[in-house]
Amino acid sequence: MTIRTKTPNQLDNPRIPVQAKLAAAWTSFMFLYVYVDILNFYKPGVVDSILGGLVWRFEVSPTLLTVMLASVALPAVMVMLSLMMPAKVNRATNLGVAALYIPYSIFNAAGATWEWTFFYGLSIGIEVLLLAFILRSAWTWPRTPVVVPADPATTDLRR
Repeated sequence: MTIRTKTPNQLDNPRIPVQAKLAAAWTSFMFLYVYVDILNFYKPGVVDSILGGLVWRFEVSPTLLTVMLASVALPAVMVMLSLMMPAKVNRATNLGVAALYIPYSIFNAAGATWEWTFFYGLSIGIEVLLLAFILRSAWTWPRTPVVVPADPATTDLRR
């Protein structure tokens, strides 16, 4: 007869690697980033303005579309890069790109009227929270201690 001394936990909560957390956060950011742009088409006058050749106050041109593509491509590529880059480069890249996108996200509220405050406040607020999570995850990336092998030649290094 066996006696259980500990009730097994039905839900295991394994440690998630930092790279997976970063990739998940960039994926969430991308979904929100794209859907906010799509939902913006429902604002009165936006589609008519685009059909008239203007996006916000900028004339539609190859340069504008290339800049817009780059602004979407960078966080999209960060999903993959967060999983593939070596830790040191990964940390620095995530810190740099996330820090770059915070003011970029906030700029999306420029020129918005008060009636759209909640829409932009909610979307930008969530984007900034995701970017803050990316910054925090990259900044607090766990360090592994350097192990010095134990042999007579390295005795002085361990003291």
